[in-house]
Amino acid sequence: MNADCQDFQYKELTEKIIKIFYSVYNKLGYGFLEKVYENAMMIEFRRDGIPAVSQSPIKVFYEGEIIGEYYADILIDNKVIVEIKAAKRLVEENEAQLLNYLKATDIEVGLLLNFGAKPELERKAFDNLRK
Repeated sequence: MNADCQDFQYKELTEKIIKIFYSVYNKLGYGFLEKVYENAMMIEFRRDGIPAVSQSPIKVFYEGEIIGEYYADILIDNKVIVEIKAAKRLVEENEAQLLNYLKATDIEVGLLLNFGAKPELERKAFDNLRK
C-alpha cells in the first residue's frame, strides 16, 4: 500500500532521521551539493548510534528477478531509504523516484529530504505484500 500514513512502520526511526535532517539543515543551511548534506547526516547518524550506510547498493527486482541495482543516498538499518535532494523545491518526479525505489526493492519505508531554500520532507511507505 502506498501511504503517507502518520503511523507507519519504523515511525520512531524515521522521527530520529527527521530530527537529524533539521539539525543538519539548521547548521549548514541552503546551497551546498547533496553530497555535503549526505556526509553531514552520516556524521550525525554515527554520533547517535544509528546504523547507516552511504551509497548502499540496492538490488532492483522485476517479476522476482534482479534486473539491476541503484545506490541509495543513505540506507538506515536496512529499513529506511533516505533520498537527499538540494533543489529549490521538491517536485513530483522526486517523489516518483523514491516510490519506484520502494516498489522495486525489499525496503518498505522511504524519506525524501530536500535541503532547499526551505527544508522539505516526504515520508513514503510501500508494503512488500503489495509489490
